[in-house]
Amino acid sequence: MKTKLLIIEDEKITRRSLSDILDTEGYQVFSAEDGEEGLKIFKEENPAIVITDLRLPKLNGIEVLSAIMSVNPACKVILITAFASVDTAIQSLKIGAYDYLTKPFSPEKLISILRNIKQLNEIISENAELKNRIDTLESKTIIGISDPMKKLVQTINQISHNDSTVLIEGESGTGKELVARALHKASSRRSEPFITVSVSSIPESLLESELFGHEKGAFTGAIKQHIGYFERANKGTLFIDDIDDFPLNVQIKLLRVIQERELTHVGGNQNVSIDVRIICATKIDLKKKVENKSFREDLYYRLNIIPIKIPPLRERKEDIPLLVEHFFRKHRAEDKIMLLTNEIFAKLQSYQWPGNVRELENIVERMIALSFSGQIDVSVIDLDRHAKGNLLGGEDLSAFRSFEEYIQSKETLIIEWALSRCSNSVTDAAKLLNIPRTTLTSKIARLLPRLQVK
Repeated sequence: MKTKLLIIEDEKITRRSLSDILDTEGYQVFSAEDGEEGLKIFKEENPAIVITDLRLPKLNGIEVLSAIMSVNPACKVILITAFASVDTAIQSLKIGAYDYLTKPFSPEKLISILRNIKQLNEIISENAELKNRIDTLESKTIIGISDPMKKLVQTINQISHNDSTVLIEGESGTGKELVARALHKASSRRSEPFITVSVSSIPESLLESELFGHEKGAFTGAIKQHIGYFERANKGTLFIDDIDDFPLNVQIKLLRVIQERELTHVGGNQNVSIDVRIICATKIDLKKKVENKSFREDLYYRLNIIPIKIPPLRERKEDIPLLVEHFFRKHRAEDKIMLLTNEIFAKLQSYQWPGNVRELENIVERMIALSFSGQIDVSVIDLDRHAKGNLLGGEDLSAFRSFEEYIQSKETLIIEWALSRCSNSVTDAAKLLNIPRTTLTSKIARLLPRLQVK
């Protein structure tokens, strides 16, 4: 669809000349010879761009600009002015004009401004689409119609405004962080920070410093004061994932912070007050760690004030169709949802999902990446074979004549996935894979010579 553009110019030759040039550039051009006629056309056609002379019969350019801004502030208005009126043109920018041109000007200068407007509108449109997508995804953080998920949502609603410590228990991949975020968003702390720390990803020697902060000179390498996760989450929520990996020797310090609501930096001697809601998550039964003396009992009861258990995916298989459609939308493949068949859903619901929702999302990404032919290859979701775990994810290596052939097959799958995610743009796919564009181009030429890319 062509972009609507309105020219308001009382000089007939200039008006016709601009109309012809911009029509050739692909715009749907309207024109008027005075301000009143221009505003009438503007209200009827609602053009995205208006080019208007500053000096016009009946209504001048400033009056036209003011009227347009009051009706549609998003409209891009370009003023044409004589050199002597530059000060007035600059004043018009404050009213809302996008830019101005002084006579005489070359068509190339106008076309350059219009191209800038096009790029700006594309960015605005992409940002709006991204915001809508994020809003859609965030509004459906907890996906499911099964009884366990209904109960989970009900529990979140009941405890969200309570500041007591929450312990979320669930297998890997069930969505513990999503539940923690949902609790934060529904709480009175929603406008404050939500900080996540994964205990398993921090070396034990650094954990105390990362959580509670340290003073300059506290240890070798401490060249300045460091603010820890607790202070960064002040007034908000701190989500501690993998609390079951928390070292026994640091647990007493965590217990003190929870009890006293204050901490001391490593290497410091002053108490720092904090106001943080603490949500923890464990992938195993923490009570068993208490029983074998690898987790403090007093800390366990401090954390387990409000327990939440997330059901594994195998216990809520009726949610799989909703989750699959959600992931198709999340990965910008709404147009491929129609390719999902009863056979595909039957396969997905017959599987036990040891990796839970995270594994399901990985499978969906694989389906999206390998659906170039207008259908989803059912062999992509041959889940039982991949779950057997015999050599490299359960693959039958006898199908490959050499190690090099196996590696090439994997490279091909990865490249197809990246190109699919990037609308077949080699430049964007190279950035996604973090490799030089020339390297990706040569691999495509070698592995996928018939693939049409851009």
